[in-house]
Amino acid sequence: MTGPHPVAADLVQRAAGVIAARHRGDLAGAEALLASFDTDQARTLGFYLLADLALGLVRAQTGQSLDDLVRELTLLVATTPPPSPG
Repeated sequence: MTGPHPVAADLVQRAAGVIAARHRGDLAGAEALLASFDTDQARTLGFYLLADLALGLVRAQTGQSLDDLVRELTLLVATTPPPSPG
């Protein structure tokens, strides 16, 4: 494969857009982007590919193994309190 598949790239960009919109407090924008996925499968694939790319970037920058990164992420998630409602 010579480059990312256009559909996959679009899914990843929308998934990243959801996270960016939520991070800047644009909940309506995040919801609109989430709703733009045609199927649950497309949404899942977009977020999976985004996570895979993000972990690859972190791995390249830190030199850690993917197993170590996933272990660290798992511990971080386990100790993070749930978001407050509302």
